[in-house]
Amino acid sequence: MGSWKLASILCMLFIACPVIGAPRSNGKHIFILAGQSNMAGRGGVTGGKWSGYVPPESKPNSSILRLNAELKWVEAKEPLHADIDVGKTCGVGPGMAFANQVLRAQGTRIGVLGLVPCAVGGTRINEWARGTRLYSNLLRRAIESVKEGGNIRAMLWYQGESDTVRKEDAKAYKANMERLILDLRSDLNISNLLIIQVALASGEGKFIEEVRKAQLEMDIPNVKSVDAKGLRLKADNLHLTTASEVQLGLMLAQAFLTSQSLISPSPFY
Repeated sequence: MGSWKLASILCMLFIACPVIGAPRSNGKHIFILAGQSNMAGRGGVTGGKWSGYVPPESKPNSSILRLNAELKWVEAKEPLHADIDVGKTCGVGPGMAFANQVLRAQGTRIGVLGLVPCAVGGTRINEWARGTRLYSNLLRRAIESVKEGGNIRAMLWYQGESDTVRKEDAKAYKANMERLILDLRSDLNISNLLIIQVALASGEGKFIEEVRKAQLEMDIPNVKSVDAKGLRLKADNLHLTTASEVQLGLMLAQAFLTSQSLISPSPFY
């Protein structure tokens, strides 16, 4: 066989075979949505019923998909967590406003966004530790989300209200959150996975400031914080209103857009 033929065959094999560990540049830009009820969304929910109102910023878009409970990609629409956080009634959350704003800012060049809802209301940080049901479900959904191509760009995290009840939980929050981040990055093989966490607007107990302090003082690289303090709450003084959920989504989008994640995609296996 001539040397030019051998070179041609080797070249074709190189093109046809993916490089292990190389980033997947094709497909969706994927975002994990995790935490508890204010990430799952309670906007517009009163007396256990959702009003059905969807603000313009949260309207469906054919370029925004969600991974449903059956691990299938479908067009995203509110409530994003309806089949995930099944213990309570879900309403408007920050996810759709976030995704629409990213699309508006980036235009057609960003392509399709994939949202992976994982949040469950009323959960403490230790219920998200490696090996727990919630962590395992998040990991399984994240892994499934890239099987058809795409890159996980960030995890949006809003949790901690349930850790404000007991002082020991509030004091342990920083260590528990840092461990969660490190474990998730390790298990996804994305060492620099962007984490955008929300500092609490409210809490179930009196140790809100202790948890907020832990969130705002996180000292792990590539962890950004968005402060929800001051956003308007519903009558329960715990959950964000629909307008506040939208505002939070825009704040999360701004935090993402000012990062380098679009320029430097994170590898996944």
